[in-house]
Amino acid sequence: QVQLVESGGGLVKAGGSLRLSCAASGSIFSINAMAWYRQVPGKQRELVAGINTDGNTNYADSVQGRFTVSRDTAKNTVYLQMNSLKPEDTAVYYCNLVARLTYFSSPRPYWGQGTQVTVSS
Repeated sequence: QVQLVESGGGLVKAGGSLRLSCAASGSIFSINAMAWYRQVPGKQRELVAGINTDGNTNYADSVQGRFTVSRDTAKNTVYLQMNSLKPEDTAVYYCNLVARLTYFSSPRPYWGQGTQVTVSS
């Protein structure tokens, strides 16, 4: 099994910063990619930022230039540094991991429990 433990959410004023962390543990053979998604009530979950095994990153247009995704491969941990936060960034942020549990298994996605980020105006 795979466990994803997120931390770092909270309440911050507009213009402020937060750093989210997500540590993966369990019987992981290899990690293909790690990412952050977010969701607000009544809307679909959307990709915020992702990073693959080569270190290549991609971002939603709405966060480009303000958020930075990074990873510590030795710790199986992904981070999301969020700067210049806006009220519209308010959401539950979910960590996503695409991994293989054995040499013979196919990659599949795993999700964290989510952490609330609230940005006040």
